Amino acid sequence: MKETYLITRAQPEHPDFLYLISALDADLAQKNGANNDFFAQFNKLGGINHVILAYNQDEPVGCGAIKCYDQNTMEIKRMFVAPQYRNNGIAGAILQALLEWATELGFQRCILETGEKMTAAIALYQKHGFSIIPNYEPYTAVKDSMCFEKSLKRKVS
Repeated sequence: MKETYLITRAQPEHPDFLYLISALDADLAQKNGANNDFFAQFNKLGGINHVILAYNQDEPVGCGAIKCYDQNTMEIKRMFVAPQYRNNGIAGAILQALLEWATELGFQRCILETGEKMTAAIALYQKHGFSIIPNYEPYTAVKDSMCFEKSLKRKVS
């Protein structure tokens, strides 16, 4: 029987979000190696006001956030699922919740950046309808970055 995970909205100050992004930062430091300090400058919490948390019972197991990029665009930031919970659909559920929230807020598209070595993340974004785009600011000159976008469709009631 497949486990059910709780997906919920939160504020960026939520202790479970802070705990998860600490784990994310450690994971990225290991994966990015010598380039980590460069990428870390783009992963600050400033401007993040919308957070999604995933729980397995009471344990926080994943997170993601959206940040206003411009008047029509939200940027997806801080996507993470604890390693022992990966491949269970949690990242997809978090991503879908972020897209729905951005749509509710009236945004027309979402963008994101990931490293070209992050093959699981790239596969996730492509599976969910994101398309590769030219790198946007501040990633335009970053050769190890890949940027994506997805148009958001408003639900007609």
